[in-house]
Amino acid sequence: MIPKMPGFRLDGKTALITGAGRGIGLAAAAALAQSGAHVTLVARSETELRSACTSIEALGGVSNYAVLDVTDSGRVSEFVVAKGPFNILVNSAGMNRPMPLLELEDEDLDAMMALNVKSAFYVSRAVARGLIESGQGGSFINVSSQMGHVGSPCRTVYCASKHAIEGMTKALAWELGAHGIRVNTLCPTFIETALTQTMFENPGFREWVTSKIALERIGHVEEVMGPVVFLASDASSLMTGSALMLDGGWTAA
Repeated sequence: MIPKMPGFRLDGKTALITGAGRGIGLAAAAALAQSGAHVTLVARSETELRSACTSIEALGGVSNYAVLDVTDSGRVSEFVVAKGPFNILVNSAGMNRPMPLLELEDEDLDAMMALNVKSAFYVSRAVARGLIESGQGGSFINVSSQMGHVGSPCRTVYCASKHAIEGMTKALAWELGAHGIRVNTLCPTFIETALTQTMFENPGFREWVTSKIALERIGHVEEVMGPVVFLASDASSLMTGSALMLDGGWTAA
């Protein structure tokens, strides 16, 4: 018999996306909604969240939002208990403060690790509890970076945080696999977003970046959408503890 192709549809699934007001998080939410999932968007800006949900629903998607500080462990747990369980989790909340090591302050370290690493831990723990208690499996997608696999000037803390996400993902894959919960990372190169806009305003930066990318161009948020749906769907049902590289060949060098 000819094997049946696993589906990419997500009908009947519930998804939680952090950092969903803009950029990669918004693209992930839109992609999941267009594939049939009921998406819940969380971030700190209600204005961005409201606009995002309006746009998603205009395209026929089903969405809702909540203003949530994902660095607050207690609030994260309360929210997931009240609104979950969630079959799909996209940990997209993150930040960067690129600067040389000698200019970094303790507050920079604390802020980046809190949002990039601790929040992903808090949300993953809460969502995993809900899934296990309800006897459901799921898919966790941690938005990492090519910087979780290489180093880069002026990105000491950012690289450290993304390497931490890679390690946590591998450990969670083993710990949650028996419960039918898969955990993978998505590792983009530089994407044209509000987060990277100011970086590209620095003279020569865009040229330096594209010189590191085999495709010789920056990525676009639309190019994240297909891989997110792939990782969330049955099409990747045997994939866990892995890193899906969207780096245009940066790490192939």
